Amino acid sequence: MSGLRFRLGSLLALALLASMLGGCGSKVINRAPVEDRGVVIAPGKPMVVAIDPTPAPSQVKQLPGWENAGKPGYYTVKPGDTLIRIGLDHGQGAKDIARWSGVENPNRIEVGQVLRVEPPVGSVAIAKPVQAGSAVPVAPAAAPARPAGAEKAAAASAPAVSAPTPLAAPDDELNWIWPTAGAVLAGFDEVKNKGLDIAGAAGDAVLAAADGRVVYVGAGLRGYGNLIILKHNNTYLTAYAHNQTLLVKEDQSVRKGQKIAEMGSSDADRVKLHFEVRRQGKPVDPAKYLPAR
Repeated sequence: MSGLRFRLGSLLALALLASMLGGCGSKVINRAPVEDRGVVIAPGKPMVVAIDPTPAPSQVKQLPGWENAGKPGYYTVKPGDTLIRIGLDHGQGAKDIARWSGVENPNRIEVGQVLRVEPPVGSVAIAKPVQAGSAVPVAPAAAPARPAGAEKAAAASAPAVSAPTPLAAPDDELNWIWPTAGAVLAGFDEVKNKGLDIAGAAGDAVLAAADGRVVYVGAGLRGYGNLIILKHNNTYLTAYAHNQTLLVKEDQSVRKGQKIAEMGSSDADRVKLHFEVRRQGKPVDPAKYLPAR
């Protein structure tokens, strides 16, 4: 009887041991989710990638002059703009705008870039041309040392000196002339024709309508052909288009009546001069400024 009990006890012990071993084989291990740079992987769930669409501040490109956007005297570049067109529309020379704005290559400007289109405060006005035979200014030599108190005495005895004459001619002192002698083919229209179209023959002289400085020479403005732009003062520009020959260079000073080009048909349907007057960049009717014929 005792032997039977021993066998039953042994069988129960073996059954219990087998049950414990089986339980260990089927135990479920809970693992923590793995997170790596916004990627979350969890058991039984799809992978989720979280991306922040907002670029970091260091990744945003700030175009030159952005801090001046919207301020008076500044212009934000739009698609299709060129520095020549911006200058013409604001009554300035393209090179002047490039210099004021720190543009190294005038042929490369970016949409959204902000340009200065008015001269900085204290900039020098346009100088009138030096006439032939006139004296050229020379820097004065260093003055010798003077005894103490001599400066005050000299100042007291010296005559009063008037303010220097402005280098740019005032608007009302511009005496305009016709840039060529031909008949007017098409008058001014603010939308269709921003100047006068004047007839002539190839090679006819094109004259400066007033004293000024050459701020553009070239063919970089579509629809104008070989073009010359003169700046007369801080208010007025004149443009001379469709020439066959250009006889002046940029930054050259010219006199009223000086031959600056020869008439042609570049980028035009016939030989003619297209002549514009721009007041602070806005096209105005040249017939209101030119003398009656």
